Order: sequence, then C-alpha cells, then structure tokens
Amino acid sequence: MTDRDTLLALNQAFYRAFTERNMPAMEALWAERLPISCIHPGWAALFGREAVLASWRDVLRAPSGIAVHARNERVTLHSDTALVLCEEMLGDAVLAATNLFARENGQWRLAHHQAGPIAHQRADVEIPVRQKPRLH
Repeated sequence: MTDRDTLLALNQAFYRAFTERNMPAMEALWAERLPISCIHPGWAALFGREAVLASWRDVLRAPSGIAVHARNERVTLHSDTALVLCEEMLGDAVLAATNLFARENGQWRLAHHQAGPIAHQRADVEIPVRQKPRLH
C-alpha cells in the first residue's frame, strides 16, 4: 500500500469514526506526542490533545448525530507530513476540509483538522477533479 492509499484510508476512517460516533476510533487517529490542533466550523482554534479530543467528545455526543462523508479527496505529500483536502458532505451542506497528517513513530497520524462552509455549493453538484497538465 502506498502512502497515498494509506492516507486516503485514514481519511475515510476519520469520517467513519465521526459518523459512527466512535470516540475510541477517533482518539486512535490523532497523534499522541506531536502538537495537534482543530478548528470546527464556527469554533475558535483548539490546541493540544486534551482540548482537541474533548471537543470531539462533545461533537460525537450530540443527540442528533451527524452523518458525514468525504468526497473529492486530494492528497499532497510533503515528506513526513501530508494534506488531505476534501469536501465534507453533511446532508445538503458542503464544507471544505483540511486534514493534516504527520508521521509519528513511522505511522501516519492526524495532526490538524479544519472545516468550514463553501459559499453557494450544493451537495448534488460534484466538482470534477482537475488533471495535472502533462509535460511533453
């Protein structure tokens, strides 16, 4: 499995833990020793494992629950860090999301998550992924 495949699988595991309200799975995805941060839509930035995981406990405890999934995932590798940019689908809402992963003890772990609304985007409109230009 390539790093790209691993990162896409971890990104999907993140959204699965989110939808299933699985706090142990969510905790397992986040780095333990690296500095971590999170910005939920409409929230101030959170720093540190304790604050970030406390926020996820609150989000996952919400009585209504949230079904969320990712689409249009794009992976950018930067040595021992990687970005997965995607769109989060929450019912009819579409959010832009950034998930930063970093290697911790040789394993990819989540180090930052941020999501926010996209103006005038609807869930039923999928944006095509642009192909890289081919060099001759």
